[in-house]
Amino acid sequence: MAIIKCPECGHQISDKAPTCPHCGVEIAGKIIKCPNCGQTYFNEETTCPFCHATDKVSNSDGKIRQIASDNSEIGLQNDTKTDSALSSQKQTSLPQKTDNVNKQGSDDKKCNKSSKTILIVSLIIAVVIVIVFMVVYQNAKSKEEQEKYDFALNSNEIEVAKEYLYNFKDAPQEHIDSITAHLQLLLKQNQNWTDAVVSGSRTALAEFLKAYPNSIHAKEAADKIDSIDWEQCLKLNTPEAYQTYIDTHSDGLHYGEALTFLNKLKASEVTLEERLTISGIFHDFFISINTRNENTLTTHFGESINFLGKQDATRNDVVSFMDKLYKDNVESMVWSIPGSYEIRKKETGDGLYEYDTTFMAEQKVNNVDGTEMTNTFHITAVVNPDGKITEMSMSRIVE
Repeated sequence: MAIIKCPECGHQISDKAPTCPHCGVEIAGKIIKCPNCGQTYFNEETTCPFCHATDKVSNSDGKIRQIASDNSEIGLQNDTKTDSALSSQKQTSLPQKTDNVNKQGSDDKKCNKSSKTILIVSLIIAVVIVIVFMVVYQNAKSKEEQEKYDFALNSNEIEVAKEYLYNFKDAPQEHIDSITAHLQLLLKQNQNWTDAVVSGSRTALAEFLKAYPNSIHAKEAADKIDSIDWEQCLKLNTPEAYQTYIDTHSDGLHYGEALTFLNKLKASEVTLEERLTISGIFHDFFISINTRNENTLTTHFGESINFLGKQDATRNDVVSFMDKLYKDNVESMVWSIPGSYEIRKKETGDGLYEYDTTFMAEQKVNNVDGTEMTNTFHITAVVNPDGKITEMSMSRIVE
């Protein structure tokens, strides 16, 4: 008989007690002792609830023992089985060890085989990755080379072509040949530009611009030509010169200045209408003298004039001049203007102009005694914007 703890309530009881006197649970034939931790538990459980060992009966000597109510029977069985168990253990220990060794060797072989497989697969993957990387790299490099080739072929800069030839020595031969030929053209173009600049000739610059319209020096060549034409325009200072510059250089550096100068020169040009107006004023003046008409004589004069050297003269002074022409012995006279008028137009402000006029006038006098006399006069006059004579002088030309 042995004293054990009830697996249910934990009180100490006899292992031969049919039931626990404390909690009433069945004991005899219903419990076993764990060979691992020594605790007792119900034999219907598959594992020890204390240490979770799976063997229900396992002592330190390797024998299996079940705790039951018939303790003597269990002890007898243990005694009778001890010798046979020891003998059996000795007989089976060697084959068991052999099996374990064989099993371990088989496991090692499987492990080695698995390691070799993993190594081979890893190598294959590595090779594939390297191949893919090389393909991607080559494609990227080929794409970059093509882009640089197209750029260099369409560029007018010498350094771009040189950089391509330096960076892509392994490029397709046709690409290298094309860029090399393109570089030679650029070098020749650069030399021609240097020659044109040194010469300073408009013709040389124009020929360069015509031959190389897309050159990096094209704008500079156009600017130099523009400057040469503008200097010539200022030198001539004529409406025709300014108009030629404007027509040739619509986006020139001096386009605005040319328009200003041209407008000023055009403003100083006497139009046909203005010329007819001026000639009509003096025609009426001399016709009035021929007919001795005082009313029409002073029509084209202002209130205050500089007449024949007299400052602040009036219209009455003009009438007095006509009267002095007709002396007692003068029967009649005829004034005419044989030549053309020289008219200079001057702006007075606000778009208004006065006209400095110079011309020759001829006087034929018929005397009472039948004699005739002819005189020629050089006349200068100023006509204001209102069409009135403000200044007038006459000088007889002695032959």
